[in-house]
Amino acid sequence: MAHTARSRRTTAALAALSIGVLALTACNGDTENDVAAPGTHASPSATRADKGTDTPSSAAPGDEGGGSGKSSHSPSTPASSPKPGADDDQDGGVGMCETADLTYKVTVASRPVNHALLTAGNKGSDPCLLPANELVITIPGLDGAAEHMGPDGKDWILKPGESAYAGIMFSRADTAGGKSADKVEVALTASEDPTTVPVGDGPITVNDSQVTSFFGTAEDALTY
Repeated sequence: MAHTARSRRTTAALAALSIGVLALTACNGDTENDVAAPGTHASPSATRADKGTDTPSSAAPGDEGGGSGKSSHSPSTPASSPKPGADDDQDGGVGMCETADLTYKVTVASRPVNHALLTAGNKGSDPCLLPANELVITIPGLDGAAEHMGPDGKDWILKPGESAYAGIMFSRADTAGGKSADKVEVALTASEDPTTVPVGDGPITVNDSQVTSFFGTAEDALTY
């Protein structure tokens, strides 16, 4: 009986030891699982490191998707404005009228007295720019050109077939005597050779000649 009781105690002790070993093994297994578990998830520091390794955008500043928002395009250069006097000719390429470009007619006026009217017409097929204030009138046989009288006119484009007018005073009413003349010489500028024009209803007596600028009407030309 004593042997049987000892055997039972030994068996019970072995069973208890086995249960303890099994329990310890189970605990160790749980511990290993707990230790390995964090390894299955990315740590915060690793996540931040991964974010830091993203390749920066290669877009240049100002390109779409760029971070700076500044334009990479250089400011547009404003179109240069045309310089004054870029054209050699005045008024869009219209040349100046020359003495030979026009026809001339001189007639004695009824009013005012001692005046004549000069009519100059564009006989060409092209317009030309008429110099209004440079008209030169001379009387053959008399020294010097007629002096200017009245206001200055304005240069304007004389179209084909159009006419301009100037008044010529050839004698003062309070001055007696003078030279008789039946023609005058006309030049648009002092640098040109004059053309000789007969005086209609002449001759005239000349003792103090003066001439106006060119005007658009005969009435304006004979006002002075």
